[in-house]
Amino acid sequence: MAKRVLITGSAGLIGSESTKFFADHDFEIIGIDNNFRAYYFGKDAGTEWNRRLLEAKYPKQYTHYAVDIRDYPTLESIFKNNKFDLVIHTAAQPSHDWAAREPLTDFSVNAVGTSNMLELTRLYSPEAVFIFTSTNKVYGDLPNELPLIELPTRWEIKPGHRYERGIDETMSIDNSTHSLFGASKVAADVLTQEYGKYFGLKTGIFRGGCLTGPAHSGTMLHGFLNYLVKAIANGIPYTIFGYKGKQVRDNIHSYDLVNAFYNFYLNPRPGEVYNMGGSRHSNISMLEAIEKTEKILKKKGKIKYSEDNRTGDHIWYISDVTKFKTHYPDWNYKFSGDAILEQICKAVTKK
Repeated sequence: MAKRVLITGSAGLIGSESTKFFADHDFEIIGIDNNFRAYYFGKDAGTEWNRRLLEAKYPKQYTHYAVDIRDYPTLESIFKNNKFDLVIHTAAQPSHDWAAREPLTDFSVNAVGTSNMLELTRLYSPEAVFIFTSTNKVYGDLPNELPLIELPTRWEIKPGHRYERGIDETMSIDNSTHSLFGASKVAADVLTQEYGKYFGLKTGIFRGGCLTGPAHSGTMLHGFLNYLVKAIANGIPYTIFGYKGKQVRDNIHSYDLVNAFYNFYLNPRPGEVYNMGGSRHSNISMLEAIEKTEKILKKKGKIKYSEDNRTGDHIWYISDVTKFKTHYPDWNYKFSGDAILEQICKAVTKK
């Protein structure tokens, strides 16, 4: 009998990658995605195109439900009619700036929606592995207090610092400015831990760096690398917000993240938290990303600069994935930073 996975946000970047990955591993997939991304960021950022691709490619394995994760009764009917081996919860409101526009929507989707998913898993599929896509924004702006030095194209941490290899899970999530988005994800993150530690549910929490790949519906408020490529390719003005454009992000390909999910699924550790990003393997500053993208596309971007940084934004963030690699030594990266950027450029110019 085929194993069954429930994936929320199934037409989004990580959800669709999870659908493809687990379909190729002979899972039956129940996908939940109501295209709320179009409500957040506009029609061009919607995910309907990706849903249609999944339904066409996996007509026998993939079943789609356009359900809001805040709708407990409808979710409950799905859980009652299916026994899941795995739940991958990726659905979220993902933007700092958007959260401030509608704080109640942000919290209800990110925190209450996650609570719904956890409780229904506990009630109806208690043996399932539950994977939650958290974020490095749970650390708020605490990384900005690290001793940083300014280099010609990037900020970098002072050599010899304990986080030189990257920020690990020991960093505090307290007493910092998170943005409302970061705060709602903290609530969901801690709740998912608690369902693992208190109830014994097989929960895993992945605090992502910049999650990216060609399936991303990038927009100005979310999906920096994909939107940057889209802007340069199409002559759209692109604004850098603060930090001289030298802010650093570590980028992880959606495939590499989902492969980490799979390794956790095979040997779950209830309530465990992992920082998961590109690490020292794949990281880039805004200025470096612009230069590389212009070189690949052979086109100059219309770049603007604003002195005002986004609230709670990181100057430098690189994940230390040592803990995960220690627990799951068979996992490794497939995509380098340059390969990710080239793949995104190719995908954007095809559209």
